[in-house]
Amino acid sequence: MNKNGQIVNVIGHINPDTDSVCSAIAYARLKQRIAPETYVAKRAGEINEETQFVLHRFGMPAPDYMTDVRTQVMDIDVSRVRGVKQNISLKMAWEIMRRDGLQTLPVVDGVGRLKGLITIEDIAKSYMEVYDSKIIAKAATPFVNVIEALSGEMVRGDEKESVTKGKCLIAAANPDLMENYIQEGDIVILGNRYESQLCAIEMDAKCIIICDGAKASYTICKMAEEKGCFIIRTPYDTFTASRLINQSIPIRYFMKRRDLVTFGLGEYLDDIREVMAKKRYRDFPVLDWSGKYFGMISRRRLLGARKKQLILVDHNEVSQAVDGIEEAKILEIIDHHRIGSLQTLEPVVFRNQPLGCTATIVYQMYQEHHEKIPVGIAGLLCSAILSDTLIYRSPTCTEVDRRAAEELASIAGIQVEEYAKEMFAAGSNLSAKSSEEIFYQDFKKFEVGGTTFGVGQINSMDADALEAIKDRLNPYLKKAMEDHGISMIYFMLTDIMRGSTELLYAGDDARETAVEAFHLPKDAEKILLDGVVSRKKQLIPPMMMTLQEK
Repeated sequence: MNKNGQIVNVIGHINPDTDSVCSAIAYARLKQRIAPETYVAKRAGEINEETQFVLHRFGMPAPDYMTDVRTQVMDIDVSRVRGVKQNISLKMAWEIMRRDGLQTLPVVDGVGRLKGLITIEDIAKSYMEVYDSKIIAKAATPFVNVIEALSGEMVRGDEKESVTKGKCLIAAANPDLMENYIQEGDIVILGNRYESQLCAIEMDAKCIIICDGAKASYTICKMAEEKGCFIIRTPYDTFTASRLINQSIPIRYFMKRRDLVTFGLGEYLDDIREVMAKKRYRDFPVLDWSGKYFGMISRRRLLGARKKQLILVDHNEVSQAVDGIEEAKILEIIDHHRIGSLQTLEPVVFRNQPLGCTATIVYQMYQEHHEKIPVGIAGLLCSAILSDTLIYRSPTCTEVDRRAAEELASIAGIQVEEYAKEMFAAGSNLSAKSSEEIFYQDFKKFEVGGTTFGVGQINSMDADALEAIKDRLNPYLKKAMEDHGISMIYFMLTDIMRGSTELLYAGDDARETAVEAFHLPKDAEKILLDGVVSRKKQLIPPMMMTLQEK
């Protein structure tokens, strides 16, 4: 974590390929070694078969899936207000709130599930608006709460019991009159008058509360034991005791327990702001990932929300970035593609080199920091270079890429040609995949001159496998084009061994644009591009030039 306790996420583009995943893992490890913060590799989409093969081969777990980087509740300084049990007294709740400067207390059960909320307003209403002399019994108040509220002691009785019936009254009259209004189960507050104490016990009161710290005589204690009457002694006078006893009521009687508005740690601030605006509450409880109480937030807390911190690898286009990228704080960009449309509010570390693979740049950075590359990381970086450069056959491949891959292969203990065939074979096993899964293994969108188009690609060393999926992909292109709301869409079926690509297409101007871009005969039955294997260097530039001229 950084100095604010945040994690820095290292993430590649959506529809991740081997380079974006492996580079994220390797760069996160390097940053963890050379910087004090916590860096974690993430992925922005489903991992394809080729990348799964690579990760499994070198014993690396797949990065966690990060679908959206908008600010979430977990990015706020959630106030870790401790939950209280529902049987605590109003007095104790008030003391906690006064001590900690709280307006709201969360009420939880024994395993941390939220049961309700009690506010200062609720406590005020319990004192100002309740005139029922039977309220203590109706709330099933535990005697331990009564003792606590009165700062008293149980002289006789079981403090674990609760008040279940009767009213609460002050014995201010003489015993003759008391007989007319004391009933079975009542709680009687009285002074140090033997006759009054005896009368209350004989009238089957449940409990007598002796004020001013007076002691009960042996006879009174004996009578109380025989009649099952409790005796509590308090240092307060009768007036004060009568004011305090309602504070013994358990908070469960007054707390709000229905229609609670709660938020989860994973909820986005955009969503909870709307909910907060419609409610008059000051504080809102937050639940953790398992649905248990976690803490409290207020509207004021939203102002201090921290943006998610990211390092982008293998892309710098908004259209290729994880959802919500506009709300995140980008710290670095490590890429080998053209400079795209992504903008930042502050200067960032931007390393962009004309190489065949982002993994080559990451390898260079390990060298620059004199960091030894572990076998597993070397395997990932080598795999990424072989994948992106099509085993050095792509025109994007440079001598720097080749040299890096060979050195990494030596560390990882792999034979390049043999290993690459296994890797590409794993990625070409598409028989069990749907058209959608095949299409989105490696898909990117581009924009030029107000026109947005998409290009997907799959590489294989098996020409028959490419031919087999063609009939499945063609119908899907139109659906993909509609889903993305774009005017043209292409898909590259790239044969690594032949060094050629068949270009599938959909959209009114798609065929015409491709034919013009690659100077093909207008009556060509298929769009076959000999020598074209790189989307970045061989397909996109002539397509963009043609669209700009239009």
